[in-house]
Amino acid sequence: METTILNDMRPRPVNLFDFNKQAMQDYFISLGDKAFRGTQVFQWLHQHGVTDFEKMTNLSKQSRLELQKRADVKLLDPIVDKTSVDGTRKWLFRLDDGNSIETVFIPEGDRGTLCVSSQVGCALNCSFCSTGAMGFNRNLSTGEIIAQVWLARKLLTEVNPESKITNVVMMGMGEPLLNYDNVISAMDIMMDDNAYGLSKYRVTLSTSGVVPKMLELSEDSACSLAVSLHAPTDELRTQLVPINKKYPIALLMDTCKQFFAKEPRRKVTFEYTMIKGVNDSDECAHQLKRLLKDVPCKINLIPFNPFEKSNYQCSSWKRIMAFQKILVDAGFNTLVRKTRGQDIDAACGQLMGNFIDRTRRSTMERKEITP
Repeated sequence: METTILNDMRPRPVNLFDFNKQAMQDYFISLGDKAFRGTQVFQWLHQHGVTDFEKMTNLSKQSRLELQKRADVKLLDPIVDKTSVDGTRKWLFRLDDGNSIETVFIPEGDRGTLCVSSQVGCALNCSFCSTGAMGFNRNLSTGEIIAQVWLARKLLTEVNPESKITNVVMMGMGEPLLNYDNVISAMDIMMDDNAYGLSKYRVTLSTSGVVPKMLELSEDSACSLAVSLHAPTDELRTQLVPINKKYPIALLMDTCKQFFAKEPRRKVTFEYTMIKGVNDSDECAHQLKRLLKDVPCKINLIPFNPFEKSNYQCSSWKRIMAFQKILVDAGFNTLVRKTRGQDIDAACGQLMGNFIDRTRRSTMERKEITP
């Protein structure tokens, strides 16, 4: 007698980490429940770190049973956990599909900054970044983005109950604005008082300059903005940051000038990686000060962090100081970012993860600017 195996037609459980507060309320309304029930579950998940529905004690028994049938909370699997000599901590988190992403926590005094990934790899190909060299696989879901925050908080407090995430930067693997909806939703959760309660000044999105999405971001989110600039001219920036060919510097600067038009006291942060013999000359510094003279901004100079297969070198400390002085003398608030976590490949530009490259970029030879 032949046995026929039927496909399981039951709907897959929804991942509650995919919902910001409004979406959570809408979900509970769709179940015939009240909106406030969604807020309660939202608080349990993000404020209290509780993912077991049975422990959500202010929910009715019926609500808990419905959640067990219909919903899930998908966490990531921490397969590597490294701590640097300077206290920086890096995790490699495995996703459901077998790909892996990296997340970094940087403690400094009473500040704890979490660097969060938005994509598996990166769709861009910036020549000084190891993530870009690895290629690209896919976007992360809202749940996969926020699970990094949830898990980092849990793993940190297991070691030190006083440890806190005070800042989140969307500066990990990926270009956040190419995963717009999921990143916006995740940042909504980070800044929600019923979840992580982070100030808009403490959640920063870093972009290479996806101009149309930057304009949307200024309307859709209160987050802070950092722009990966790295060069003062189109010719040089296009070599370092190829998306500049599509959205050149003049267009990018116009967008940055408008970004905080409704909050004129806020400033865009420009990130500038210092690469020996490439973009670190006095001439580049003078070009940069002329470029940014009408843009409300501050500047972060980032010593280049080496990675495998890169021929670039970091500018000397003397050269970085001379570059900074030109900008400071011109009136710019210019900081040199301290390199953290370099011994565990957790520094800026070093995140690589472990994933299948759909672009085949990881097997191609990269062209770099020879000093």
